[in-house]
Amino acid sequence: MSRKEKIDLFLSKWVSRKLTVFAIASAALFSGSIESNDWVVIATAYISLQGVTDIVERIYKSKHVE
Repeated sequence: MSRKEKIDLFLSKWVSRKLTVFAIASAALFSGSIESNDWVVIATAYISLQGVTDIVERIYKSKHVE
């Protein structure tokens, strides 16, 4: 497995895990298990981490254009 494939695999797992946490938090909000303030913190963390992941991925791809 090449280095690029390993990085792609890691990033896809990372994105998937963050999305799963966000979905669970959303379900917990609508079921009344967590309060809206808690959901806002989780949603903000998800959006921030997703943005950082996207930026890193774009930088990596721009440096390794074949």
